Amino acid sequence: MLTAVLCAQEPQLPDGLYAVFATSEGDFTAKLYEKDTPLTVQNFVALAQGAKPWKNPKTHAMVRRPLYDNLTFHRVVSGEMIQAGSATGTTAFDCGVSVRDEFLPGLMFDRAGKLAMANSGSPGSGGCQFFITVSPMRSWDNKYAVFGLVVRGMDVVERINHAPVRDEKPLAPVKLASVTIMRIGPEPPVKRKR
Repeated sequence: MLTAVLCAQEPQLPDGLYAVFATSEGDFTAKLYEKDTPLTVQNFVALAQGAKPWKNPKTHAMVRRPLYDNLTFHRVVSGEMIQAGSATGTTAFDCGVSVRDEFLPGLMFDRAGKLAMANSGSPGSGGCQFFITVSPMRSWDNKYAVFGLVVRGMDVVERINHAPVRDEKPLAPVKLASVTIMRIGPEPPVKRKR
């Protein structure tokens, strides 16, 4: 007698640009806000794909290879966020890249899963480090550029956030193996300048 096994498939994601984060705890996917925060998204995508040079911390030479491969989530603030994007595993990493702040009234830290560019607190100081929230953080509105939202795998983000830490440093950091950029549907139309 044959029995049918039905696999619950996740619903198809809507058209858009996505980043798939492959981690040692599982994968999660974020939709990127390419229309709302184009500079931040272009910077993130270029660093993820190795299309934009960044500063190698050992040689201090600018290199062109995917930045986010084989890093760790080097900073975890329990109940608030997880952070990655540092080739040295520290918040002090200077990747030699910066991007102008894109703060928009509609892009706030009003829920969990917001993907944002970390910065030093100075204007235009974001570059390569990013974080994902695990709860609303309204006090961060207009301080960090929100450029995406986790749409799949929020349970993975939560697991990473619950790892044991000492002074926000995970005792056994979760590995970020890669960030893969994928587009579903057609490219958005390009606005022509007049």
